[in-house]
Amino acid sequence: MARITIIETGQVPQKYREQHGSFPDMFERMVRAEDPTATVDVVSIPNGDALPDPGKLEAVLITGAAAGVYDGLDWIAPLEDFVRTAYANKTPMVGICFGHQLIAQALGGTVRKSEKGWGIGRHVYRVLPENGVVDGEEVAIAASHQDQVIEPPNDALTILSSDFTPHAGLLYANGTTLTVQPHPEFDLEFAEVCCELRDGKVPDTVVATARESLAQPLDSAKLGGAITRFLARRTAT
Repeated sequence: MARITIIETGQVPQKYREQHGSFPDMFERMVRAEDPTATVDVVSIPNGDALPDPGKLEAVLITGAAAGVYDGLDWIAPLEDFVRTAYANKTPMVGICFGHQLIAQALGGTVRKSEKGWGIGRHVYRVLPENGVVDGEEVAIAASHQDQVIEPPNDALTILSSDFTPHAGLLYANGTTLTVQPHPEFDLEFAEVCCELRDGKVPDTVVATARESLAQPLDSAKLGGAITRFLARRTAT
């Protein structure tokens, strides 16, 4: 039975939280769809929770956030220290969107706002063959981001990529760290909310194309299942 500690780094806008839940709620649904016996604990940075000792955790999942990893907020450096300790301990760890970027930055990669602008809607990613985590040739997942990992850390192998996001999925050399830019925890309705949130803030054509893309099926369950199984791995240290 997996016990996963979710580090909440950002919050769903209050207007949408009642219907869709928090980011940890979404991840709990994602995890339980694959493993109904999983136990989920939540550590909420926005609510002022202290970071736990990663050496005492079975598995860690770091959520998305509206913040940029380069923003210099007072909680980012401690979270980077947490990531480096978890990495050294080989604690199974997954980062999504902001979590993907934060882990990359903590381990020596480069993150910045992409000149390509906002990526929203359904994005299709090429899958690196025989990567040992994600099967198939491609996955289609909802995205919502402007920042990107521009240069991955030396320890990271790119396993998901697209023309828009060349480093959308990273598998790290310690064998217990996996990060992805898109959002397997988002259902179709919340992917549509992410388009709504960009109305008037990004070009209308970008929003319209993103909305149209969501008429095609998402592979959220496939990637969510792969992530859940990855977090349940145990590596001898």
